[in-house]
Amino acid sequence: MTQIAHALVLRRRPDGEPDPSDFDMVEQAIPTPAAGEVVTRTIWLSIDPYMRGRLADRKSYAPSVQIGEVMTGESVGEVIASGDPAFAVGDIVSGARGWQTHVLSKAAALAPIPKGQAPLSAYLGVLGMPGTTAYSGMKDIGRVKPGETVVISAASGAVGSVAGQLAKRAGARVIGVAGGPDKCLWVQETLGFDDCVDHRTMDLDAALSDACPQGIDVYFENVGGVVQQAVFPLLNNFGRMVMCGMVAQYNDASFSAGPNLGAVVGKRLTIQGLIVSDKPERFAEWRNLASPWVAEGSLKYRETVLDGLENAPKALVLLLRGQNFGKMLVRVGADPE
Repeated sequence: MTQIAHALVLRRRPDGEPDPSDFDMVEQAIPTPAAGEVVTRTIWLSIDPYMRGRLADRKSYAPSVQIGEVMTGESVGEVIASGDPAFAVGDIVSGARGWQTHVLSKAAALAPIPKGQAPLSAYLGVLGMPGTTAYSGMKDIGRVKPGETVVISAASGAVGSVAGQLAKRAGARVIGVAGGPDKCLWVQETLGFDDCVDHRTMDLDAALSDACPQGIDVYFENVGGVVQQAVFPLLNNFGRMVMCGMVAQYNDASFSAGPNLGAVVGKRLTIQGLIVSDKPERFAEWRNLASPWVAEGSLKYRETVLDGLENAPKALVLLLRGQNFGKMLVRVGADPE
């Protein structure tokens, strides 16, 4: 086992879009776990839109990464040293955090991953936080009914692709919004959405209106911006907006004004924000529910993979530009499966 670990730390806060030069690669000794601690070798690193918020020095639902600190991010790794009887060397776990080749974690923060049931990368995507986010958003806020019209922004992404498939399972008519013909085609042909609108179209308002002749009952919001502005007038009475993310605005110094909210009263709309960690019980619920679907192939997903920890900043930039297809991941170390 190598005695040197590598980590990416925040060098400076980005001004607008992040740049790889905002991070420094540092060397550090692989730690020795104390009682109740575990050291993991990172195999897969998750790259997610929320990370842009951690780079800003502003109050949010989670603390910002400080200058000189290791950048945060969930990973799947292999246990290489354990100070807790619940984990043995060679176990595969999720929950270790940090852009690092090796991570020291509290054993209580880790979840074991069963071997051989699904690709290990899936536990950071369709079976991990993004999939759980889609499940919680639809179960707790969307509450989709058969025959309703559901619109999903970022429909080809890690969260949106699952949210739309759940809406289809609930008997809804599902319309995706995605960037480019390739993504829209995949959303319709592979995920089974009823339609998909390219948000780069010349007249997004007209295209979305044509796709939703009966209006919109549930909107799963991942992007904000012009897509939200096009959706809002089409919401039906008692419509629900699942406010999961606003990735189109994450690089802005301040959020731009949204749609006029006067219709919330007249239409009796429900608009609710979603932070998946508010209901931690949903993680186990979702994994138990979705694992058989992934195994049988009825729950579809896609991944974009970059190799090497040094490419984590590049992966974040591409994600925020919408240049990923499905879940964005970095392969940090060898995958034993």
